[in-house]
Amino acid sequence: MTEKTAVQDVYPDDYSWCYGCGKLNDKGHQLKTRWHGNKTETIYKPQPEHTAVPGFVYGGLIASLIDCHGTGSASLALHRKNGHEPGDGHEPPRFVTASLKVDFMKPTPHGIPLKAVGTLEEVHPKKWKVHTEVFAGDTLCVKGEVMAVVMPDSFLKQTKTTNPS
Repeated sequence: MTEKTAVQDVYPDDYSWCYGCGKLNDKGHQLKTRWHGNKTETIYKPQPEHTAVPGFVYGGLIASLIDCHGTGSASLALHRKNGHEPGDGHEPPRFVTASLKVDFMKPTPHGIPLKAVGTLEEVHPKKWKVHTEVFAGDTLCVKGEVMAVVMPDSFLKQTKTTNPS
């Protein structure tokens, strides 16, 4: 049990196919969200194909970063509220996005790892709001907000019939 363990590393395989954060999706971003004190953090270095215009990161990638960071952060928060940490042998809850808001503050330069930092707000026991700031180096480039809800049981039934493996 360590703050170094990402929540996505301990999601069950049935929930690990997301293009943004799925550990089993070898064509995806494989984003990793961890605790950093009482905030959450995801670090990702955009690849050359994530270019909007030369020198700048494509906004859709940033939206994906905020989306998966938000659901991962909500999972970490509820897991901790339930007395657990990633890697302690207890399965973390899985969240999905109910809403996503992205505000681009400054163009995001390419070639620099991006750091998403999340602040959590519990709205309901199964609903969390995650406020995210995305930095390129020390520069705040993007602010986002995800409303994340606990994944309904019906999603698991869907994944068992449509799993891409």
